[in-house]
Amino acid sequence: MPKETLTITDNRTGKTFELPIVNNTIHSTDLRQIKVKDDDFGMMTYDPAFMNTALCKSTITFIDGDKGILRYRGYPIEQLAEKCTYLEVAYLILHGELPTKEQLTSWTTDIKLHTFIHENVKLLMEGFRYDAHPMGMFVSTVAALSTFYPEAGNIFDAGTRWKQTLRLIGKVPTVAAFAYRHSKGMPYVYPDNELSFTGNFLNMMFRIGTVKYNPHPVLERALEILFILHADHELNCSTTAMRNVGSSHVDPYSATAAAAAALYGPLHGGANEAVLRMLDQIDSIDKVPEFIKTVKGGEGKLMGFGHRVYKNFDPRAQVIKKLADQVFEVTGRNPKLDIALELERIALQDEYFMKRKLYPNVDFYSGLIYQAMGFPLQMFPVLFAIPRTSGWIAHWQEMLQDPEQKIARPRQVYLGYDKRDFVPIQSRK
Repeated sequence: MPKETLTITDNRTGKTFELPIVNNTIHSTDLRQIKVKDDDFGMMTYDPAFMNTALCKSTITFIDGDKGILRYRGYPIEQLAEKCTYLEVAYLILHGELPTKEQLTSWTTDIKLHTFIHENVKLLMEGFRYDAHPMGMFVSTVAALSTFYPEAGNIFDAGTRWKQTLRLIGKVPTVAAFAYRHSKGMPYVYPDNELSFTGNFLNMMFRIGTVKYNPHPVLERALEILFILHADHELNCSTTAMRNVGSSHVDPYSATAAAAAALYGPLHGGANEAVLRMLDQIDSIDKVPEFIKTVKGGEGKLMGFGHRVYKNFDPRAQVIKKLADQVFEVTGRNPKLDIALELERIALQDEYFMKRKLYPNVDFYSGLIYQAMGFPLQMFPVLFAIPRTSGWIAHWQEMLQDPEQKIARPRQVYLGYDKRDFVPIQSRK
């Protein structure tokens, strides 16, 4: 019977160390015993960008990038996208189980009770410049909510923590829609809680002059699916930010604002916007082969292909590709779709991309759908932040209740000067 250990020999000293293996990992602090001298700090691992370091133990989301698998709490993303609403999936992510009919009704009602924002929050948003980026407004306003609900700092009280969860999930669509209306110079539209979660968001975004807004059922359902696909994705940059900032025991609004700020970056929440800009650059189907040639020559980048964790098809991309056809039947066919399809066809047959395991990811088609539905490019990261809020909160709560977690404090490999004596200014060269 093989032992669940790892034996390491330090060739500098000739000493051998036996480290326990648990869940196919070794504990980083077990390396500290490996030293050359007794007063050494001990061995560390060097892992820029956390390429191979586990930050936590989690039961929320499972990804197998080599096989193209994504599951929330064990359920395949394809099944959830086909059969659930976003709030149903949010309940699953937060509670660990799918809700019963009664639980879903109660949960939906509780969320709707928290869709309105304080009038002073609206005044705060009105103070932004007329051309403020919606995501900048979103990040700032979510952070400001901590001043409206100071009891949120009592993070170890389960009841208080749960109330902030309801508030955040209920209010982020309102904050997002108000940010959009502000950027357009249009009056804010208050929530209509007779509509669904996504229907209400579309109402707050696009209603003009009508007493009652009725979202198109296909577009409403499409947004549900997109929200489900974006609800969580394990320890990406923004979720790691939520955990790291939350580890200081700050309130959930501040931690969520930090996560949203990470999502604001073009390498994270702006990827689908980059796809549309690439398609605009290509301009027509007949120019796709030439564009592919420039990418292979190192003069361009194929946006929407490849992923840090997926070395196979992103399962979300396969769901979205089918969804695109349904949306375009309602909105009309986006001419960029033909360019995208040709780009995908050529790339998936080209040995250059196949060898590098570059397959379409979730961003390749999501931007086309959002644009067809009338969302401007600046709203894309905000649309990402709305559903991801449930995932962020689930990770935040899991982190708080994990006794092994402490305030985040990574190590560094110091390569600077050794001790130097101070030089008076008149003697410096």
